[in-house]
Amino acid sequence: MAITKAMRERHTVRRYADKPIPADIVQKLEERIALDNDTYGTAVKLMVDDARAFNAALKLVLAKGVRNYLILSGDDAPDLEERLGWCSADIMLYAQELGLNSWWVGGTFSRGAVSKLVAGKKVVGIVALGYGATQGKPHKSKTPDQVSEYKGEAPIWFKEGVEAALLAPTALNRQAFRIEGEGNRVSIIYEKGAFSGADLGLVKYHFEAGAGKGNFQWA
Repeated sequence: MAITKAMRERHTVRRYADKPIPADIVQKLEERIALDNDTYGTAVKLMVDDARAFNAALKLVLAKGVRNYLILSGDDAPDLEERLGWCSADIMLYAQELGLNSWWVGGTFSRGAVSKLVAGKKVVGIVALGYGATQGKPHKSKTPDQVSEYKGEAPIWFKEGVEAALLAPTALNRQAFRIEGEGNRVSIIYEKGAFSGADLGLVKYHFEAGAGKGNFQWA
């Protein structure tokens, strides 16, 4: 499955079937997580068959069947959220390729319980993983013209990068970013707000995957 196909097929899924993730899929996820932690200097942790991320009320009304999740954590630093956003995008799309569904969760989880599982690390959010009760549906999205501008005639790679960026999950689906390009230079401006650092990492990862990192440089 091409990364662009995974991006188009991945949607937020909040309810999961009572189906365990097979051991071979867990191993593949663990290997990808280890690689990303090494690459991005993060401490993402996979929890399998564990229900501590959500309290009883949330399980009943919002997060039914969630028993597998990523803890997005690391040593506190100014750019930690962006790095975790970037690496969580990579893992979610890889999980999609493996046949799993996902949900990036910023606030509606038991932060205290989860933080105890990664003592000494800052927790930014979690990502629920598993076999969805449904495949989800596309989120409401802005148009490319609303979030981007290219000086001159935009090349295909820029257009495809913007389309990919619009597929990224963002907090409250705000899509509060602006992508600007000139020549082979691209910059992203993101409005400050809750989870804006993580959102920036998610959007940058998607843009790069859609545009092809050999076609441009970040300004």
